[in-house]
Amino acid sequence: MRATTIAALAGAVAVLAACATTPKPNADSLDAVARDYVALTLEIGEREPGYVDAYYGPAQWADTAKAQPRALPQLAKGAANLSQRLDALPEAGLDAQSRQRRAYLKAHVAAASARLRMLQGETMGFADEAEALFGVRPELRPLSSYDPVLARIDALVPGEGPLADRVAAFRARYVIPKDRLDTVMRAAIHECKARTERRMTLPAGETFTLEFVNDKPWSGYNWFKGGAFSLIQVNTDLPIYIDRAVDLGCHEGYPGHHVYNALLEQTFVKDKGWVEMSVYPLFSPMSFIAEGSANYGIDLAFPGHERTEFEAQVLYPLAGLDPATAEAQTQLLALTRELARAEYTVADAYLAGRIDRETALDQLQKYSLVARDRAAQRLSFIETYRSYIINYGLGRDMVQAWVERQGPDHWKTMEQLLASQTLPVDLN
Repeated sequence: MRATTIAALAGAVAVLAACATTPKPNADSLDAVARDYVALTLEIGEREPGYVDAYYGPAQWADTAKAQPRALPQLAKGAANLSQRLDALPEAGLDAQSRQRRAYLKAHVAAASARLRMLQGETMGFADEAEALFGVRPELRPLSSYDPVLARIDALVPGEGPLADRVAAFRARYVIPKDRLDTVMRAAIHECKARTERRMTLPAGETFTLEFVNDKPWSGYNWFKGGAFSLIQVNTDLPIYIDRAVDLGCHEGYPGHHVYNALLEQTFVKDKGWVEMSVYPLFSPMSFIAEGSANYGIDLAFPGHERTEFEAQVLYPLAGLDPATAEAQTQLLALTRELARAEYTVADAYLAGRIDRETALDQLQKYSLVARDRAAQRLSFIETYRSYIINYGLGRDMVQAWVERQGPDHWKTMEQLLASQTLPVDLN
C-alpha cells in the first residue's frame, strides 16, 4: 500500500513538472486578431470619413462600429494591443502563407497606429508620413532635376509663351466632347476588360456600373461593393482628354482596382475566410499595391504601340478627333510621365508650410505642365490625401520592376500579385 502510494505521488509530481515546463497553448490566433483588426478599422472609419475605402464583411460588424466607436485615444490603445498580440503569436509551426498573413496584419496595424497619431494632431514630414502609412519612403528630388525633361518637351511643343500654357493649348485638341464621353469611356473599358479576360481568370459574375459625377478632388474612383461588383465613377469637373479613357478603364477597372478587389474577395474572404481582407483602409500599405498595380496594368494591357493603335483606330473616331494626331499625343505623354514624381517635392514643401498655395500652384503648373484649373484640382487632391500621391508613380514603378523580375509571363505574375497579401516591402 505504501509503495503504491509513493509511486502514485511520484507520478503526480512528474505530471506537475511536465506541466510546468510545457508551454500552455496560446488561446490567441491570427483569426482572432484579424477579426479585431476589422473592428478597429471600421471604428477608425467612423472617426475619419473616407478611411474605409471598401467593406463587404458582416453588416452587423459595421453596425456595431457605427453605434459604439471608441474615442481616438482608445483606438490607439487598441491598435497597440493588436500589435502586441501579433508579436506574441508563436511563429513556430506557421506555414508560409500564415507567416505572410501575420506580416500583413502587422504592417496594416502599424499603419493604423500612424494614422491615429495623425488624427490626434501628430505631424510628420512628407517622406516620414508616406513610410509610416504605406511602407515606402519616397525620394524627394529637387525640382531643378526635372528641368532637362522640361527642355525636351519644350523642343517638342510648338508656339511661344510659357511651356505649361503651350502644352495646355496642345492638349486641348484631345478633349472628348461631353456628348461622346459615355460612348468613348465604355469602349475603352470594354477593351481593357477583353484584354484582361484573355490573360486572367476573373471571378464569376464580376461586373461594374459606370457613373459620371462632379465636385470631387479626384478624376476617377472605384468603389468596390463586394460580390465582385464595383461602382466606377468618373469626375467631369474638367474636360477629359482622350488618353484618360484607357487610363481610367484600366486603372479603375481591368486589370486595376475592380479586378484587384474582386480577386482578394474571392481568394481570401470567400475561399479562406480571412476576414481582414473584407475591409480596405485607404491609408495603408494595401493602397501602394492597389494604385501601383492599377497604373502598371495600363502598360500591361496595352504594351508598346498597341495603345496608340487602339486609340487611333477606335477611340479617336468615336470622340470625333483626328486619328492622325495620335502619335504626337503619345510622344508628349511619354515625356510628361517622367515628371510624375516632381509633385512629391511640391507636396512636401506645401504640406510643411514652406511654400504658400500660390507658389504650390505655380510649381504644379510648371512641373506637371497643366493649366491653372487642373493644378488647383491636383492641389485639392494633395490637401485631401497628402502623401497618398506616392502610390501612383512610385507604386507603378516598383510593381513593374517586381513583376518583370519574376519571369516572362507578366500577366500570370500580375494575377498572383493581385490575389495575394504582398506588401510594398516584398517588392524590393
